[in-house]
Amino acid sequence: VPPTGKAAASWNVPQWLGLQQGATYAREIIFDLAELEPLVAAPYSPENVVPVAQVSDVPVDLVFIGTCTNGRLGDLQTAARILAGRHIAPHVRLLVIPASHRILEAATADGTLATLLAAGATLGTPGCGPCIGRHMGVIGRGEVCLSTANRNFRGRMGSPDGRVYISSPATAAASALAGHIVAAVGH
Repeated sequence: VPPTGKAAASWNVPQWLGLQQGATYAREIIFDLAELEPLVAAPYSPENVVPVAQVSDVPVDLVFIGTCTNGRLGDLQTAARILAGRHIAPHVRLLVIPASHRILEAATADGTLATLLAAGATLGTPGCGPCIGRHMGVIGRGEVCLSTANRNFRGRMGSPDGRVYISSPATAAASALAGHIVAAVGH
């Protein structure tokens, strides 16, 4: 909570996020987002980042989209756009857990949830679950999970003999369709 006592969500973001008129800057950095390569975090650390192309032959048993990290409405909508009119690979389990009840309601109201379910997703209740090894989506021995959660330490999502990769919701959705880790390019 900032010193004003107001929650950050109520702040006027454009007021503090932007360039100051007349300011001088030490350096200008320009990024061409088209040149950036999709990345994933490979087992067993979020810092073990590799290009998706390096692990594109890794089959997935479970794809997990959601939780507090990537379970926002926009994340679910991104996955739904990729999955719309299609179905996940036969051997893949797709678990979706919205970050909150409010997001669950919004995803239901706008049709996002119906799209995800039609593609073969299973819906979990909002809150903590497989990302901390509690329930639904806990992986077994030798299984591979592609998760949008923020941690992939050994044993965190179930068996210490399982492997967890971390990706964006877009990469996760595309991988659920393909049955192996793949970038969402072209979706």
